[in-house]
Amino acid sequence: MSTQVSVGTQLGTAGVEDTLDRPARRRSMDARRPPARKKLTRFLLNAAALIVFVCSVFPVYYMVNLAFTPNNKIVSRTPSLFPTDFTVSNFTTAWNREAAPGQTDFPHALGTTVTVTAGVLVVTLLVAFLASVALARFRFKGRRTFIVSVLVVQMIPGEAMMFTIYGMIDDWHLMNTLLGLGIVYTAAVIPFTIWTLRGFVAGVPADLEEAAMIDGCTKSQAFWKVTFPLLAPGLVSTGIFAFIQAWNEFTMALLLMSGYNLTLMPWLNAFQSSSVGGAVNWGAVMAGSTMIALPVIIFFLIVQGRMTGGLVSGAVKG
Repeated sequence: MSTQVSVGTQLGTAGVEDTLDRPARRRSMDARRPPARKKLTRFLLNAAALIVFVCSVFPVYYMVNLAFTPNNKIVSRTPSLFPTDFTVSNFTTAWNREAAPGQTDFPHALGTTVTVTAGVLVVTLLVAFLASVALARFRFKGRRTFIVSVLVVQMIPGEAMMFTIYGMIDDWHLMNTLLGLGIVYTAAVIPFTIWTLRGFVAGVPADLEEAAMIDGCTKSQAFWKVTFPLLAPGLVSTGIFAFIQAWNEFTMALLLMSGYNLTLMPWLNAFQSSSVGGAVNWGAVMAGSTMIALPVIIFFLIVQGRMTGGLVSGAVKG
């Protein structure tokens, strides 16, 4: 009899506890379900992101589409979003088209751009790396003033100094030379790369070098074997910025270069302007634009893994 009472008591207690726990479980399940407002907000954000993505990608897609479309189809009243008559003749025209007297063609413009960009990339990374290490690791007189100067230089638009730069390059007798253009590009890119690399260097704890020195390394060995590998992603990230800035720059190249020494961006402008009979060969222009953009895309795809590492390398556990 006592056993039956005990079992009944336990069942009753369990039933009461289950009844008391139901509202708590229901509230917990309701909390897990996103409310309608949250769903609506998520939907609107996703829709906005999709619109931004389409607006960003569509011009690139349309450029590539026109590059593979015959010119007579491009100027028709009903342009197609897909290349109905697929052709590669536009690329052949852009690559092999003979330049006007005193002007350059695509292969030489490509070589000029690659030479200038490679030189700017190497010099910028070397100077910015040494300057960022000095700013992050050493305390010297004028350090704060130098950092502020770097920021101030970044605030001045390059177009505001066009005539000053033109006068300086002309006085140095470097007009229409790769060296003169490289100096201008390097001076324009270095402030940003110094400021960015300084953050990467400051994010690597100096205790790592001290630990390596305790283990028997010299100060230089500790830096190159411990600190420098951690800075490699930062160098790649800033290198991408320097590469894109030098490759895509148009204003200074148009101002300082002419004739046979044009880079790709002024070449594309001259290529469009020198159309025969005043009719622009839009297919060849879009093919040239595609060929200009292709090296940047390839370079980014090669180093994008390092770039992603560089963006998160500040989370170093000291």
